[in-house]
Formats: sequence, structure tokens, C-alpha cells
Amino acid sequence: MVSVLIPFKNTVPFLRECLDSILAQTHSDWEVLAVDDHSSDASYELVASYASKDDRIKVFKNKGNGIIPALRTAYQHSSGQFITRMDSDDIMVPNRLQMMVESLHNRGKGHVAVGQVRYFSDRGISDGYDRYAKWLNELTAQGTNFSEIYKECVIPSPCWMVHRDNFEASGAFRPDRYPEDYDLTFRFYEQGLKIIPCSEVLHLWRDYDTRTSRTHEHYAQNYFLDIKLHYFLKLNHDPTCSLVIWGAGFKGKTIAKKLLEKEVGFTWLCDNPKKINKKIYGKELSHFSVLTDLKKPQSIVTVANEIAQQEIRTYFDKLKQQPMKDYFFFC
Repeated sequence: MVSVLIPFKNTVPFLRECLDSILAQTHSDWEVLAVDDHSSDASYELVASYASKDDRIKVFKNKGNGIIPALRTAYQHSSGQFITRMDSDDIMVPNRLQMMVESLHNRGKGHVAVGQVRYFSDRGISDGYDRYAKWLNELTAQGTNFSEIYKECVIPSPCWMVHRDNFEASGAFRPDRYPEDYDLTFRFYEQGLKIIPCSEVLHLWRDYDTRTSRTHEHYAQNYFLDIKLHYFLKLNHDPTCSLVIWGAGFKGKTIAKKLLEKEVGFTWLCDNPKKINKKIYGKELSHFSVLTDLKKPQSIVTVANEIAQQEIRTYFDKLKQQPMKDYFFFC
């Protein structure tokens, strides 16, 4: 059985499409654990009406506040061998659950089934979201999602499935760390789970102005940087290497400040003549050419400009440095 966990809050305009897409799944051995996070509209009543007609759908009230407590509540009531999540404003394509279950049956435990995604919106999709979806789908087609985990969340929060044992071993929804989907992705990575490639769109991702990822503070840039740095220091940082920060924009300064607070030593590089040899937070910035003078450098790159990023990659290639070992793009 597949346990589909759905936190929801004030999504009554979209819930019917969401639930109907689950009812239309070609794989019928599923249960929905839907948890109302203190809705002020008729969302709870709508889900309850579905639950009264199909005993595979169960609805609960969130005893805490927020998505993580709601997900915990849903998981506590689940009984499926496979765990997946769904957003209450999105749509599953009809064969999503079937494809994911078959993938996990074929590959066994130790794997994450994912699917490609497509954004949709009444007002059109922004260039940023379109580029993100294309980038994500390219990774998913190859199963190489974790190779760029420090850039962005590489597993779409409502389109993954794992064995229950692997989910438990990864910490389920126990950590209080937002964004919760990005944190869970890092914990899958930490457990050494393998991504199963997928070339089909399995999930339709709705975009609108009031969606949680656009409006809630937990999905602001500083939260993403906190998670990136937390897991980098835990999983990939080699203390015997010379840690290097590239860039002194918002992300670079945020990372530098956090490292100083943690008393982690680093060299700060940039190519802006106005900043070289200047100090920020009491830390002097140097020209990137000093990288060759450092012993076993390990770089965090926060430079946002895509042309500059490619130039930096080319520079690393010339030095025979390897991604996810010698350098990490945090942007």
C-alpha cells in the first residue's frame, strides 16, 4: 500500500482537483492521510466529504501549527509500505503512483522514486520557475539529482516515493528544520539513497501568488542557506582542506557571517576590484588567483551570474578539481 500524506490549509479552490486526481490513479492500493492545518475556509469539510464516500481517505486536524507538525500527524496515522507526499493544490497524472511503485519494486530498498514535473498557472509561468523545472527534469531524467543538491532542492516536495524503512532511517519528519522538503532531500542524500531516473512528467505543480512557498518566511533565501551550510559542514566539508568562499553578494556574505559565528576558518575570494583587499565583517577579501596558493582548497561558490559560474567551473577544470569534492555551487 502507498500512504499519501497531504497537509492542507485554505486550499478549497484546488482540493477537489487534487483528490480527484488521486481517485483516478491506475494504482488503487493507496490511502490518503490529509491533515488540516487550521484552515479558515471550507477545506476540512470538503476533504471530509470525500472521506465519507471513500474509506481510503482519512482526514485529521493538526494539533500543532505548520506543515511539519501536519506531516508528522499524517505519517503517524499511515500504514503503507511506501510513503509519498502530495500538495493539496497540485494534480497527479493518472499513472504516477503505479510508475513509482513499480520503480521501487524493481530497484528495491535504498532508492527514491521521483518523477518529472510541469508547472501550470492561470496567469502563465515565470521564466525562473520554467528554468527551475527544466533543470530539475534534466537531473531526474538521468537520476543525477544529488550531484547539484547544494544549488537548489533537487527533489520536488510533492513528487517522490520511498520504502517506509528508508523513510524512517532518514528521520521521517522529525527534524524541525525548514524548508522541510529541502531538509528531507539532504537526509535522503545523507542515507546514500539512489535516485531512480524517470523520463515522464508525473506531477503537475500549480503556481499562484498565495502558495506557501511564495509567501511563508520559512521558504525565504536565508533558510535555504542555513540548510546548505548545515549539511555541507556535516557531510562534505573536509577539515584538512582550506575552506574557500567565492563571492561577496548576499549569499556570500550570509555564508561568511555564519562561518565566522561558528568559528570556522576560511579564505574569502572575489574578482570585484572594489572589494579586493577590503574587509567585510573584519574578514579581508582576496583575488581568486590566490586559490592556487592554498593547501587542498575546498570551495563554496556563491556567485549568482551564470556566465561567471561557467568561467569558475572552467577554472576548476584546469586545476583538475572535482565537483562535490573540491567545489560546491551554493547558487
